[in-house]
Amino acid sequence: VKYEFKSPDCFKKLAITIKGRSPGPTIQVHEGDTIIAELKNSLLTRGTPWFDGTEGVTQCPMVPGETFKYQFDVDRPGTYLYHAHYGMQREAGLQGMIRVALPDGQSEPFAYDYDRSIILSNWYHKSTYEQATGLSSLNFTWVGEPQSLLIHGKGKFDCSKLTTPSLEADVCNETKPECSPYVMTVISRKTYRLRIGSLTALPALSFQIEGHNMTIVEADGHYVEPIVVQNLFIYSGETYSVLIKTDQNPSTNYWIKSDIVSRNTMTPSGLPTPSGWNDVVSRLTQSLSIKARNGHNRPPPLTSDRVIVLLNTQNTINGQCRWSVNNYSFTLPHTPYLIALKHKLTDQFDQKPPPDGYDFVNYDIYKTQKNTTATSSDEIYRLKFNTTVDIILQNANSMVNKTSETHPWHLHGHDFWVLGYGSGKFDIYNDPKKYNLVNPIEKNTVAVQPYGWTALRFRVDNPGVWAFHCHIESHFYMGMGVVFEEGIDSVGKLPNSIMGCGSSKNFIKT
Repeated sequence: VKYEFKSPDCFKKLAITIKGRSPGPTIQVHEGDTIIAELKNSLLTRGTPWFDGTEGVTQCPMVPGETFKYQFDVDRPGTYLYHAHYGMQREAGLQGMIRVALPDGQSEPFAYDYDRSIILSNWYHKSTYEQATGLSSLNFTWVGEPQSLLIHGKGKFDCSKLTTPSLEADVCNETKPECSPYVMTVISRKTYRLRIGSLTALPALSFQIEGHNMTIVEADGHYVEPIVVQNLFIYSGETYSVLIKTDQNPSTNYWIKSDIVSRNTMTPSGLPTPSGWNDVVSRLTQSLSIKARNGHNRPPPLTSDRVIVLLNTQNTINGQCRWSVNNYSFTLPHTPYLIALKHKLTDQFDQKPPPDGYDFVNYDIYKTQKNTTATSSDEIYRLKFNTTVDIILQNANSMVNKTSETHPWHLHGHDFWVLGYGSGKFDIYNDPKKYNLVNPIEKNTVAVQPYGWTALRFRVDNPGVWAFHCHIESHFYMGMGVVFEEGIDSVGKLPNSIMGCGSSKNFIKT
């Protein structure tokens, strides 16, 4: 892993690459395999929570020159993503896909001839250092909209629109082969499985292929009842498998394209999206239509033991613009939680629990709130092992009047059942009566729409410490996340390789 100058959209800037590539190589394995990945930092899962890769939560960051070995067992088939989890490095290109096939001799509940992968992302011309500095400053500078959308690492920026002069004449060159369009060559009259993953730093996307419908068959590693769509709405952190039949005129080329939805943006796109950028109804309709596949679903527990409502808000804390959950803006401790908890270092983070909710009765989600009690905190939720927890994601107005953003939330260490979505303020007495407890989809990433709510349920059955956060890179950087601890006493001996920062230096054995 190292820095290299790349021009994925024709504009040259520093990118983080894996073996010289971004996205990195697709890792292809079978269910039951063990993945061992040795990662050398050349920059200037179940049973092994220390290999989750979340800096400050499960491990210390890798220092320059260090080689870190990840090792974990693959326990089910599906489509997954890997990426950096330090600062804002993911959007600099440190990302890739993992494809897990069934063991030899087993078949999936749908047929196809060929298997392909596509990662959707976006590209900023400012470095992540510049962006992070702007987000952290008292003189707040928002990252803005991305300059380009990338399809598997390729895009096209109109160099005539450069607004900042450069001393380097070749900084933007539309003739570079590196920024030629992404091309997928297919054979006529075949069925292709496209594994599509989104690792955008900011926008939600609409993905489509000119002249072709898509049949959704998998989401976040779980089979779903097949549904036919013209375009696929996909949020950062999500993966889908769709089936495409190459049954159109073989002498014609067809555009593969992505467009931004949920944001009014000037980022160039391709073909017109069937619905407008702010058409929340169409996005909700697609989400509600995706159900677990009959014969492959795992029904959820009918009741939960605990309900945690997470109100997404934006606040000014000590002069800084921050995203918050229940008016608590998340900050990482110097000693990772997993190490501090396992070694009972109670002075490394605030031991008070964060709130399980907010003032449901009096809080107006449609108004800009002052939230004068908002604070930064490294408190965590302690969950009782082998219980069932409901999470309600509640969206509200930001600090910009009449503005509520889409937030894709990603849970580490677990899949959850998506029990329902709704508009407006969640009604803790009546909305649970509408939950889908028959065939809800299982996922690890789900969106909450503007001024809306999303209800999740999961079993507390994976010992460790797990992050749950907005998958928009700048939002998590600005504090939009929480951490869950569960069954810490059942976690095995921690390896030396995750130590080295904060008080964990004292536990390195030589």
